[in-house]
Amino acid sequence: MGEQRVETENSDELRRGFTKALLRDVRALELMLERGMIESGARRIGAEQEVVLVDRNYRPTPISDRVLESLDDPRFTVELGRFNIEFNLDPLPFEPGCLAELEHQVTGAMSNLRLACEPLGATPVLCGILPSLTKDDLSGDNLTDRPRYHQLDTVLRELRGGEPYELRINGIDELSVIHDSVMLEASNTSFQVHFQTDPDDFAQYHNIAKAIAAPMLASCTNSPLLFGRRLWRETRIALFEQSVDTRAKSDHLREFMARVSFGSSWTEDSVLEIYREDIARFKPLFPSHIDEHSLDMVERGERPKLRALCLHNGTVYRWNRACYGSVDNVAHLRIENRLLPAGPSIIDEVANAAFWFGLIRGVRDRFGDITQHMDFDDALNDFISAARYGLEAQLSFAGMEPTPARELLALKMLPLAHRGLEAAGFDTQEIERYLGVVERRVATGRTGSDWQLRSYARTKAQKRSQRTATLTAALIERQATGMPVHEWELAEHDDADDWREQFRFVGQYMTTDLFTVHEGDILDLAASIMDWKHIRHVPVEDADHKLVGLVSSRAIIRHLARASHETDPKAVPVRDVMTRDPVTVSAKTSTLDAISLMRQHKVGCLPVVDGSHKLVGIVSEHDLIVLAQPLVARLLGEGDERPNAST
Repeated sequence: MGEQRVETENSDELRRGFTKALLRDVRALELMLERGMIESGARRIGAEQEVVLVDRNYRPTPISDRVLESLDDPRFTVELGRFNIEFNLDPLPFEPGCLAELEHQVTGAMSNLRLACEPLGATPVLCGILPSLTKDDLSGDNLTDRPRYHQLDTVLRELRGGEPYELRINGIDELSVIHDSVMLEASNTSFQVHFQTDPDDFAQYHNIAKAIAAPMLASCTNSPLLFGRRLWRETRIALFEQSVDTRAKSDHLREFMARVSFGSSWTEDSVLEIYREDIARFKPLFPSHIDEHSLDMVERGERPKLRALCLHNGTVYRWNRACYGSVDNVAHLRIENRLLPAGPSIIDEVANAAFWFGLIRGVRDRFGDITQHMDFDDALNDFISAARYGLEAQLSFAGMEPTPARELLALKMLPLAHRGLEAAGFDTQEIERYLGVVERRVATGRTGSDWQLRSYARTKAQKRSQRTATLTAALIERQATGMPVHEWELAEHDDADDWREQFRFVGQYMTTDLFTVHEGDILDLAASIMDWKHIRHVPVEDADHKLVGLVSSRAIIRHLARASHETDPKAVPVRDVMTRDPVTVSAKTSTLDAISLMRQHKVGCLPVVDGSHKLVGIVSEHDLIVLAQPLVARLLGEGDERPNAST
């Protein structure tokens, strides 16, 4: 969990003092390594679980503070978004029985969280990216009200030179989004696992963690959708790297390392390399007064907390992060695996953790120094490929030729993980319970991403908001069964049983795939678009996609009637016929208010705009007829009650 106690002051004097404490901590750590003051011979594991809270509409609900107040449990804490919660699991010795205990801890914590959410009309969900998340959910209003997060938003904005965040991801669909805050990062939820190492072995284990990242990720992808677009199999990777990127566009001629990264090379000697590089490359985001005098403590034989170093390390987001800890005057080093998405189920998560722990040990026993068998660039390229394509990726490992991920996992990686857990003393039953889940997931090709994409395709007759709500509802229902994802049935149209909640606001069913014209275009183009696409209204926008008018079929008919006597009709620009300043609504306008506006102004559609008057959608009489049809059918005792976009 990130340190919540930060200072909003950001003076030059404070930054200098913090930097001095940071350098002092690095020197203290160096002395501790030289003097053998960091624990060796112990293997422990741990985990952190991130969760998203949804309401009865299957949309994120910003009630984390109320839920935490109800829980009154120090293991639970806030996250960046007010609709997220994180909880820490107790560290466990890496020994037989620890995997079952890890599963028991996650199950118990999730049960307590559900009980706290229920009276508030909320449900916790495990998913890398919530399918029903919208850009509106990522507004500044949903930023958790803690100094750490306000400071993070402010500092990242300053480091970017005030430039907005640009998110560009291409997959099956294409997504291009400009956003004004760090809240894009709140889209991500993960299951972060930790593995303690001896200080002398840290570099080898850290390199192994990077070498196995690609096959590990390919086996467990669970984030294929963002804002209803089908992107990477693990879209979290691209989203996180872009959402906290501090590099300004103007810096494109220089090489800058991203704050979220896989790394740039193998670790050659010790954990100090990583900390030194991060201090050299990245400015502190949260300079604070540090009272701890770590060097003096080391000289007294004490193990300091290294508060400055840990605070800075918490703002550099390597996918395999080096972590230092000190509890009861015992210091240790561990590797934090930040790759794994939350979900799809608890058993899937623990199976992923077991696979990683087994691979760490198995690859070490089989290869020793993995850098002698594999090029770093291959590990990096494979990591990106696994995030993009999941089980369909082509991966290489330890000198192998590029191989389909499913084949590599089945023939090489899973046997290595099996031997690694065996060598650690785990019995066959415990190994089979967890690695068996990964084996069957790989064999069937049914990862969380595969389940989501197949389910999404199955509901294509619905509007996008209906499809994502249906997917989220099915996700919640399937998670409650406790079954792993490879045993789940695909989502059905009726999984979101209370469909009425999906049509309360315009943004839930508006049309976002728009055909528009510019005011300088000829009117014939607007008329042709109406004819080709069977629509009666065409919005008029400027070069910045701001709404400037609306052309209706009625307006075109009136124009043609007036010009019917002309023998040589001229090319008329759209601006001469369009309605300027049409009645508009926002995505958050209620359906009832939209109907009232249509009746009051006698219009057949309402363009939907955002706060800067940019066009984001349109809602028409046809959309409202689709909503009304099942209600009328119910009153008459006929037909289905559920709206269908193809009606």
